[in-house]
Amino acid sequence: MSAEIANFQTEVYEYYLKHQRVLPWRIPEPSGSFEPYRILVSELMLQQTQVKRVIPKFTAFMHRFPALQDLAKASLADVLIEWSGLGYNRRARFLHQAARQINTEYLGKIPQTVAGLVRLPGIGPNTAAAILVYSFNQPEVFIETNIRTVFLHHFFTDREGASDQQLLPFIQQALDRRNPRRWYWALIDYGT
Repeated sequence: MSAEIANFQTEVYEYYLKHQRVLPWRIPEPSGSFEPYRILVSELMLQQTQVKRVIPKFTAFMHRFPALQDLAKASLADVLIEWSGLGYNRRARFLHQAARQINTEYLGKIPQTVAGLVRLPGIGPNTAAAILVYSFNQPEVFIETNIRTVFLHHFFTDREGASDQQLLPFIQQALDRRNPRRWYWALIDYGT
């Protein structure tokens, strides 16, 4: 690892130690694990929607549909009522369809591979990787808006319009493979 990457990691983690956000989907179960269903819901809600708008909707949604099976059994109309106010209702429809597919094809267990997750409606490679990182602490590489901003700011200040392909090697090098979940939370909080 280069000194530049090591210094970058230190800066991000130091910021995170002082400014980390407490978000409902970041609260572990009593066992210390993270419920993949909660991560799935939060990741779909957070697509194109600010955290402050998602927090109350996530809390209400989880109260109404506390388990994947509850969501799978619900009507689309009920799901859309709980989703109301988040916009982009196709995400709610995708989440509902995904819950049903997980319930029937995966016996209620969220897939633990990118390939399995991208078979679900509304989940692309970046969302799939995020679900694996946050649910299972798997060292996957993904890019989202805040991550892109951080890497552009730190490594591409002298260039305009760096592509995701140009950012990927830096993201891969900087990845904390021992605790990718914490690293991405730190990156995202730093980026906001």
